[in-house]
Amino acid sequence: MTPASTTGRPQAAEVDVDVLIIGAGISGIAAASHLKARRPGTSFTILEARESIGGTWSLFRYPGVRSDSDMPTFGFGFRPWTHRRSIADGRLILDYLRQTVGENGLHRHIRLGHRVLGAEFSSATGRWTVTARQPGSRTKARFTARFLFLGTGMYDHDTGFTPEFTGVEDFAGQVVHPQQWPRHLDHAGKRVVVIGSGATAVTLIPSLAGTAAHVTMLQRSPSYIVSSPAEDVIADILRRLIGHRRAHGIVRRKNIMLTRGIHKACMRAPKLMRRLLIAQVRRRLPRHFDVDTHFTPRYNPWEQRLCLVPDGDLFKALSSGRASVVTDHIERFTKTGVLLKSGQELAADIVVTATGLVMSPFGKVRLSVDGRQVDPSDTTAYKAMMLSGVPNLVFALGYTNLSWTLKVDLVCEHFCRLLDHMDAHGHSTVEPVQADPDMERVPYLDLTSNYVRRGIGTFPRAGTSGPWTVEMAYEKDVRRLRRGAVADSALKFTAPSAPRAARREEAR
Repeated sequence: MTPASTTGRPQAAEVDVDVLIIGAGISGIAAASHLKARRPGTSFTILEARESIGGTWSLFRYPGVRSDSDMPTFGFGFRPWTHRRSIADGRLILDYLRQTVGENGLHRHIRLGHRVLGAEFSSATGRWTVTARQPGSRTKARFTARFLFLGTGMYDHDTGFTPEFTGVEDFAGQVVHPQQWPRHLDHAGKRVVVIGSGATAVTLIPSLAGTAAHVTMLQRSPSYIVSSPAEDVIADILRRLIGHRRAHGIVRRKNIMLTRGIHKACMRAPKLMRRLLIAQVRRRLPRHFDVDTHFTPRYNPWEQRLCLVPDGDLFKALSSGRASVVTDHIERFTKTGVLLKSGQELAADIVVTATGLVMSPFGKVRLSVDGRQVDPSDTTAYKAMMLSGVPNLVFALGYTNLSWTLKVDLVCEHFCRLLDHMDAHGHSTVEPVQADPDMERVPYLDLTSNYVRRGIGTFPRAGTSGPWTVEMAYEKDVRRLRRGAVADSALKFTAPSAPRAARREEAR
């Protein structure tokens, strides 16, 4: 192993592997586990910028952080979720990921504290060169690999989104963003205002309401909120009768069919589903509650992601009086709280800005091919897992209308099949080529959520036909990624260059 120079310029590679995985969250752990099981001879290393594995689940520490999908489908297909809770808190999910790493012997492949700065592909060598830096170090580590797998998710882990609020400097209390939740923040007996109406806000409020003096959810406009049982009775019965592993497949299929059925119904009959979704909210709140103002969105179901609350915990907190909801716009912060456009002032000791995340493609890693910088927004996604014009690169971005991991598992399966195909045919590189100048390119995601509108322009585009479409439909991706052919006319394969092939032959 050759150290990097003291000038900060990397020298000889520390590690040369078949696959270099960026990110040790759900996607990176999935990729490593699939490679270990399906291609035991493939060498790989995982680079993780933070000092712990788990991605989102080790980063977020705000009270009540939990899954917003059912765990039998949010967990990996190759490792059953065995806990009774179907909607699980972050601690249980992180334990599950750590156990997966341990059971698959992945620890020795993971390098923590390695923030990837850039990755350059060379057509001459058919390999990626990746530079990374460790915190507090002026030197850079250098890695080379045949393939790059980006398991970095779609959000910026360094910062969340907070709008500019007038007068926030006048506020005498504490302002906190959930992504930077202070480890020892004491909210007991405090008046808390949570700004936001998305998944983070509806998770925080019931948890804070248990000990805070009062919690107010302050929203500009409502979201669709759906109550779901925290425990799946059918899953529990099946596990007792036929065991965890056999029950796992049945429960996953059941939950996928249910979730897909609801989504399809929302797309085909939005007015009916709107009435049904709002009606289930009315049933869970006191008769006098103003559901029309606070829980009747202005958009159709699934134009934005539905918010899931286990056992109706948000509605219970509102019904008990420990929490309340206000729908209004912020005029400014004051010394003692938040003044609204209506003239009402909300007194607060703590204000939580659950105002959204910042989307960031591929962990802000700078990509280049043969010295040409790659702008992700100039590329088109191939099978929603590769980039046009970028050889030997695979990325994993999950579903927005289903569990994230369902898509990640399919991508990893197809990646292993792609490697098998390339090895069988003696291919060194593979590059998606988008050759149709008339094909329309559209945003990768079609949600109308503010965080998507703010950030989706920096992501790859999707196409409108063939392998260039981005499918938010599990059954279509099963046909395309699990059962479909690996090679097609949109992929350009190349054999090793003569000098490189000769070197391999000599090594034998």
